[in-house]
Amino acid sequence: MHPRAGQPATAADLIDIPALITAYYELHPDPADIGQRVAFGTSGHRGSSFDRAFNEDHIAATTQAICDYRASVGIGGPLFIGRDPHALSEPAWATALEVLAANDVTVMIDAADGFTPTPAISHAILVHNRSLPADSPSRADGIVVTPSHNPPRDGGFKYNPPDGGPAGTDITSVVQAHANDLLAGGLRAVKRTALTEALSSSTTQRYDYLRTYVDDLPNVIDLDAIRAAGVRIGADPLGGASVNYWPAIAETYGLELTVLNPITDPTWRFMHLDWDGKIRMDCSSPHTMAPVIARRAEFDIATGNDADSDRHGIVTSDYGLMNPNHYLSACIDYLATHRPGWRADSAIGKTVVSSSMIDRVVASHRRALFEVPVGFKWYVPGLLDGSVAFGGEESAGASFLRLDGGAWSTDKDGIIACLLASEILAVTGSSPSQHYAHLTERFGNPSYARIDAVATREQKATLSKLSPAQVTATSLAGEAIIATMTEAPGNHAAIGGLKVMSENGWFAARPSGTEDVYKIYAESFMSPEHLAEIQSEAQEIVTAAIS
Repeated sequence: MHPRAGQPATAADLIDIPALITAYYELHPDPADIGQRVAFGTSGHRGSSFDRAFNEDHIAATTQAICDYRASVGIGGPLFIGRDPHALSEPAWATALEVLAANDVTVMIDAADGFTPTPAISHAILVHNRSLPADSPSRADGIVVTPSHNPPRDGGFKYNPPDGGPAGTDITSVVQAHANDLLAGGLRAVKRTALTEALSSSTTQRYDYLRTYVDDLPNVIDLDAIRAAGVRIGADPLGGASVNYWPAIAETYGLELTVLNPITDPTWRFMHLDWDGKIRMDCSSPHTMAPVIARRAEFDIATGNDADSDRHGIVTSDYGLMNPNHYLSACIDYLATHRPGWRADSAIGKTVVSSSMIDRVVASHRRALFEVPVGFKWYVPGLLDGSVAFGGEESAGASFLRLDGGAWSTDKDGIIACLLASEILAVTGSSPSQHYAHLTERFGNPSYARIDAVATREQKATLSKLSPAQVTATSLAGEAIIATMTEAPGNHAAIGGLKVMSENGWFAARPSGTEDVYKIYAESFMSPEHLAEIQSEAQEIVTAAIS
């Protein structure tokens, strides 16, 4: 823990914005250096221009690769593009627009030249494609320029295909390989025009993302109930892309809603430092959310979003900042009895590293549990056809169906997740934290944590490809091991690691994609001491398996 975690940022914590943007244009990656190549993770390509990992060359090559991909699979409709307030987002947005215009792609840019939340892009794609056949050449797709909650020095670039969700590896592997070939070829095969020409091109059109999204909200959230109950809401965009959406929501629906911080600044100088002393827009972090937590008595529900608004942070006046697993459990319990328009056979989605409280809540409502690897992409098909009603991640990301059971967003939507907290209070008279307390009375009070353990690159590679047979342990913290898995039970996809379960506890181990560590997620329904035993034995079990 950094000694200044939870404290306001100072001038010494801020990045040099002119230097960062200069590096974007002036530094060129070495295609032979793996750290300087285009690399799509679970949420697109991310990096910093200072590290030659997110520069103009990367974005030009990646955008051309997306243009070539969409042409190869017959996607000829508009491409919806948006950006967040990170300093590198606007230059990357401009580079992408220059390449898209040169490739004669119809591009929908924000009508007000504002920031666009990730869920607004997903929502726009689905609205356009709603009445089109699955193979229609008029289908739309999208690009979101954002590194999500990452520090101000980073940039990010994400592609969403016509299903509206994050692109799967079947797509990103193709785009990534082609982009790196273009880099290696000196960008000679990249088509590009000047920004002034791109902006004046007939293929560049304006789209009102904010009004399209905000005006549709009554079809996914009971806003009438929130207004009638007079729920006092404090919404903090944390300097992110939802900054203009919250006041529009308040005005449109007459809500008692205060925007706690209407300021955007690419340095994020108004933020409080995260656990490691970095500026990070993580709305599930008590350190980052310290100013919101400090004002909890002023509101019934206070919320936060990250930079692209795909994550949620929920603060209740009676408890404070809720653990993401706790809030997901409360949401699922409420939605299961307050969405009569949903199909009775629709499943509830969770990742393998999310709390087992969710399993118990889902079982109590006699719904199917859809347990998948980490990554929101796994929920996309089910959210599209209504077979998955809710999908959530332990990192504070979720989306769910419209009131009528139709698809709302197939990417994480932190805005509706925040509004749902107020709906829960308005309809039931109890806050989400009070709901979770009732769940612990019924199902037990679990202890959950994530820690990191050191591992070499070779050990991480071995961990990502383990088979259950390589685990020789028979007990975990005094209980018999009842299951060992390297595939998610919901879709049999590889989890990229290992999960071991006993009757009252479990752990999951996954290699980090950026550091020489592996992450251990663990939970105990017995006690914090039992959790500590699980964490200790987890390292022993993993070490034995990867040695």
